[in-house]
Amino acid sequence: MDLRELMVDLLRDRGYQAFSAGNGREALAMARAHRPDLIVLDLLMPIMNGWQFREAQLREPSLARIPVVVVSDHAEHLKGAPYLRKPARIEHVLDAVHRYAN
Repeated sequence: MDLRELMVDLLRDRGYQAFSAGNGREALAMARAHRPDLIVLDLLMPIMNGWQFREAQLREPSLARIPVVVVSDHAEHLKGAPYLRKPARIEHVLDAVHRYAN
């Protein structure tokens, strides 16, 4: 089981409805389909990276207001988005999800 699947399972165990995407393009399609309350985003994704995803998200009015929490091992982060550096403690991820989900 990879970290993404583990995080989804943990969030579901805590009562959240959680989905995962294998790349940024898939994540954008899922955001359009599900209109989540929060997006937990890794910056280093294939096909469409986290920066490209965020740019596309902000261009779409129906998605632009969805908050994003970045969980990544990349040193740079997105302006205005809370950032947790990998390996992030699961308590910190859960706290961020609880704090920023509508």
